Amino acid sequence: MTSHLENAAKDREGPGLKRWLALGLPLGIAIMSLGAATPAYAHVKWFAPYVVGASPAPITGTLTNFWFWLGIILVLAFFAVTVAVEHSKLGTTIGGALDWASAPLWTRSDDFMRAIIGGFFVAIFAVGGVYLTPDLQTPNEWVSWLQLLIALLVFSRRTMPLAAAGIIGLWVIALRDYDFFHLLDYLALGLGVAGYLVLASNPDGKWYKHRFAVLRWGVAIALMWSSLEKFAYAEWFYPLVEERPFLTFGMPRDTFIPMAGVAEFTMGFGLLWTPLIRRLSAVALIVIFTAAVYPFGRIDLVGHALIMGTLFLIAADPMPSGPRVKALVPAIAAVPLGLLAAMVIIAGSYWGLHAAFYDYDTATPPVAPNGELLTHRPNAENPHGMTMAPAQPQQ
Repeated sequence: MTSHLENAAKDREGPGLKRWLALGLPLGIAIMSLGAATPAYAHVKWFAPYVVGASPAPITGTLTNFWFWLGIILVLAFFAVTVAVEHSKLGTTIGGALDWASAPLWTRSDDFMRAIIGGFFVAIFAVGGVYLTPDLQTPNEWVSWLQLLIALLVFSRRTMPLAAAGIIGLWVIALRDYDFFHLLDYLALGLGVAGYLVLASNPDGKWYKHRFAVLRWGVAIALMWSSLEKFAYAEWFYPLVEERPFLTFGMPRDTFIPMAGVAEFTMGFGLLWTPLIRRLSAVALIVIFTAAVYPFGRIDLVGHALIMGTLFLIAADPMPSGPRVKALVPAIAAVPLGLLAAMVIIAGSYWGLHAAFYDYDTATPPVAPNGELLTHRPNAENPHGMTMAPAQPQQ
């Protein structure tokens, strides 16, 4: 049986009106249903003050939030429809259209990914004064030059493992200045990119065929992990909402933030699921990340460049992925079970590790001049740490 890619290659004149309509309908639904979360994809730590060690909101608050469950229901309904389409002839048509449209990119996938990685590290070098990402600032100039060296190393298979070692090394070095829990925000993506570079450096290796799967898992876990800030620290997003009220599209902030968190988590989860869900999730994320560049500028573009580049390859990838369940009903039932498992593992790790690393009973929370307790405060010298309130003079 010929693959979707082979079938599509026979028709270079174009996929035809029916095929484009078949592709556009579910894709349009995906973008419209999830697009309301667009602005929340700017990484809040790059634009707003925060305190990583502050006590997070209890997870029970999320589990009793109406808007959280409404978002879950909407996403599960969309996934169920997508699974049903995937098991029909329409799904085959959509898959063929996606294969046809993305074939030029997929045939040069490794060249594309190495260019994205190299371009990202050149951009980080140009920004200067940061480890790997905009919010991990450092005064050490050699860090920027090391990142330029990493960019140069990705263009030869012989030196790609050295580039991978450089990425992991920078993450480890950043532990001198930043909390381990803070750096977990970037661990999955860093491991995914480093893993890709190692596997792609040896085309004859038995793990070579899994190089893009490693990259995809890194991006998916990174998105799911970062989404939990919207539930644990919704207050971190308040300054952005107050400064740019148009971001919520008129929705109340306490409605918008949890639903944006659900969208980010579930689309990250979608990258690990079946081909059509994976590809539509990737396309929707590309639209969302691209739209976020306008209100948040080039720092947002530079910071998300690795994720955005990888999303293009995830959308282009014609290979099977996710659970292979042939019957329709079990395939639909597997979605909520998989999503539940992902939430238990990722959210359990987030809240559990945070409690293990920080002592909420002894930590003194920051206090505003009016006496109000804060969950975040700007501090250029120690942006991730707790800022103590100044001592009051004795009477």
